[in-house]
Amino acid sequence: MSEFNNRIAAQRKILSGVNCGKWEEELFGLSNGAINRWINVNKLESDSALIELIFQVADKLFFLSNKSQEQITEEYKHLSGEVSILTDQIKCEVMNTTGLTKTYTQTK
Repeated sequence: MSEFNNRIAAQRKILSGVNCGKWEEELFGLSNGAINRWINVNKLESDSALIELIFQVADKLFFLSNKSQEQITEEYKHLSGEVSILTDQIKCEVMNTTGLTKTYTQTK
């Protein structure tokens, strides 16, 4: 159960990081459909660094959810670490993409 909770927490953190930007519509989930809708509504370039990061992290979370019934392996632990790194990269990319870098650095 803790792996499930960890994945849900990771997804919330990712969505929070994406949605801290100023968008026409927030990203509501990490399914391909939700991501593609978000891209279209916000008129984003589908080959941008941010979009690539979001698809990467979504794929890794999907893989982890399919492995949740198996014994925790080194690969599972490694992917969990990658999700954490990608989450931080997404937040930085959102800040760069939406112009929040100035605001963020000024408040530090």
